[in-house]
Amino acid sequence: MLRILLTIVLPLVLWVWAFIDCLITPEAEVKHLPKPIWVIIVLLFPPLGPIAWLLAGRQRGFLRAGAPDGHPGQSAAGGRPGPGAPRGGRPVAPDDDPEFLASLGNESLKKDDKDHESMLRQWEADLRRREQELRGGDEPEDGRKS
Repeated sequence: MLRILLTIVLPLVLWVWAFIDCLITPEAEVKHLPKPIWVIIVLLFPPLGPIAWLLAGRQRGFLRAGAPDGHPGQSAAGGRPGPGAPRGGRPVAPDDDPEFLASLGNESLKKDDKDHESMLRQWEADLRRREQELRGGDEPEDGRKS
């Protein structure tokens, strides 16, 4: 059983995975040879083609997150990293990126705050009304007990 797994199933899985990976990889990430040549190599040389593709055929790691010119963390329009570009080899989350937060603008935040305040006022008024209904209207309007 183990012999069948190592000689037939594992190479077949590797071959299919490398072939699909080769097909879906963007042309800009393919290294050393044109993409159609890599597809042919993977298809025609099952034991070695997939291994060669996985080792040398495409860019791996944080280099893939870079700009089209291949420099990680560089935007195409200038020398400094753009929003969401990796800094120090790691991508920055939008809520940690000061440029992204500044681009949101304060107007949308002010509008959201006003919406939340009006909703809170409505909830408080509804709560007061329900409390008044539960008490049965025996107490004065200012909420003090007699």
